[in-house]
Amino acid sequence: MRQFLAAALLVAALPAASAGQTAGRDPLASRSKGAPTAPVTVYEMSDFQCPYCRKHALEVFPTIEREYLQTGKVRWVFINLPLVSIHANALPAAELAMCAARLGKFWPVHDLLFQHQETWAPLKEPGPFLLSLADSVKLPRAPLVKCLESEAARAEIQAEAQGSERAGAASTPTFYIEGGLLTGARPTELWREVLDSIYREKAPKKSEQ
Repeated sequence: MRQFLAAALLVAALPAASAGQTAGRDPLASRSKGAPTAPVTVYEMSDFQCPYCRKHALEVFPTIEREYLQTGKVRWVFINLPLVSIHANALPAAELAMCAARLGKFWPVHDLLFQHQETWAPLKEPGPFLLSLADSVKLPRAPLVKCLESEAARAEIQAEAQGSERAGAASTPTFYIEGGLLTGARPTELWREVLDSIYREKAPKKSEQ
């Protein structure tokens, strides 16, 4: 039931996508959840304007976080794949999230973007509303605006999107899980089956190291 495809190109693309981050630190730590030493890692390739990504984030991910991330079984990493051809505001939303990541507030902004997606997604000019979301989690306005204006986050997002596409991701959400891809907003029951199966395979190998 896993429906996996080979996707090693994604992981190979990540260091280049994170090239401006501080040397010596995990460049993905600010948008990761779960123990860095967890035996299973999931890379979520997602679009903040995608309704299916929203469904996963709000309806499924809280259970995954409670049962697998908080128990040390899984590490979860968010990767940007904005589908700009159909989602006009996906890139500005991703830029906000990535600049928030640099200020230590990726996950609060991630949650607000999905919770309020129906409000900002149809706007012709989403900037003011997106900044209001940042204000609500007390992000310092000056460094946030400086980050947004520099477009440094945009280059990083575009690199991640290209890496995701080369890895075979053609829609969102797509999840890279220990050597394969799982596509679409899947129910919690399927996630439990997939993660439990992979954890059983990976955990013994970790314990033997």
